[in-house]
Amino acid sequence: MSSGIPPEEMGELFGDDDYREAFGEDVTSVLDLDRWSTGLDLDKVMERFRSEIAGAMHKEGRLRTLVRNEILPRLSTRSGMLPEAGVYKVTPEELSLIHERLLFQGKVDAVAGSSVNHDSLPIGISQIGVGVVGYQGNSGAFSKRLFRKEMATRNANPAQEAMDYINMRQNRFSGHKDTLSRMARRGIRTYAERAALLSKSSAEWRMGIGNPCAHELLSGSGYMTLLERSLSVLQRVIHEHKKFVFVSGSLQDRGFLTMGFALDAGEYALLETLQSDGEHIVRGWEYGGRSKRMAWDFVRDSSSCVVKGLFRISDHSPPRLFYAHREHVHEAAWVAMADSVLRPERGFPLLLDVAEMSCRSAFGDDGFLGLVHDAYAQAGANLQFFSERSMRR
Repeated sequence: MSSGIPPEEMGELFGDDDYREAFGEDVTSVLDLDRWSTGLDLDKVMERFRSEIAGAMHKEGRLRTLVRNEILPRLSTRSGMLPEAGVYKVTPEELSLIHERLLFQGKVDAVAGSSVNHDSLPIGISQIGVGVVGYQGNSGAFSKRLFRKEMATRNANPAQEAMDYINMRQNRFSGHKDTLSRMARRGIRTYAERAALLSKSSAEWRMGIGNPCAHELLSGSGYMTLLERSLSVLQRVIHEHKKFVFVSGSLQDRGFLTMGFALDAGEYALLETLQSDGEHIVRGWEYGGRSKRMAWDFVRDSSSCVVKGLFRISDHSPPRLFYAHREHVHEAAWVAMADSVLRPERGFPLLLDVAEMSCRSAFGDDGFLGLVHDAYAQAGANLQFFSERSMRR
């Protein structure tokens, strides 16, 4: 079957149409500097901002009405959905009971992690920290430092040994190995958060950030040991502990978040299990034979036990995705919402924010870079290896 594209144009780039559709103007116009504003004309800039944002808000208001009237009522009737799917309402009195009986009694712990990095020619250093907190106080703070030392093969020929180092450093960021190294740092932090919830907390309920069965864990980030340990921890969290709730603060799953904006204050919706998400990850990742079987077994036996949902605390705050065990999903939603209502303008669990701030204060950039600077100074290097520019993104 013919594609309709002339042979001489096969393999060309076709992003211009996508750009025009997304931004409402041609790339040609954007690249013409004569059409750019001269200086900073605040009046015109503010007028454009107000016009664009007002138009977007008007469209979102119409979309919210459509989703609320046409889509949310169908959640419980979609084929393949869990029977519990649908929209539910929690009352202020029910949230107050969660405050009195769980949150303020210290029966909920939250975990958050942080990572900071320093990368220079001779060495790369990563610091990963995890903090566990509850309203009765800190349950613990844990950290690990990783030192990446570049080691070229020693050669009897000094010139060749020097060239080996030069070539290794030149090709570092173009290779698969460095990509795996960066993924490993994220994977280790994500694993450590879940492992800390499991083994460093004794609270009845455990709270974390993001998807509990994160991509970094289900793929092992390319490391067999990380995959094995991650799946083991997740299986214990899901099948043994069960009383957990994870809340996402990111814009991933934008389609579901669009549905979330159709919720009224105090409502939550149960959507689906993590079965399809897990299947998508496993199909798209390059495993070996044994590791792929392990991942498929986990998806089949465990992912279907975790439910993805949405909640919204206030008409003035964004909706949040949450994840919980199917057996305790309603109480999990109440726990997350009760903690989030303490800061209704943000609509995100306060305990998770406290855990994150505690972790960053203990293991954040300032203290880490202070140690790095001191070590360089003691080695007589001062700032000669601090050549990176952090302001340009």
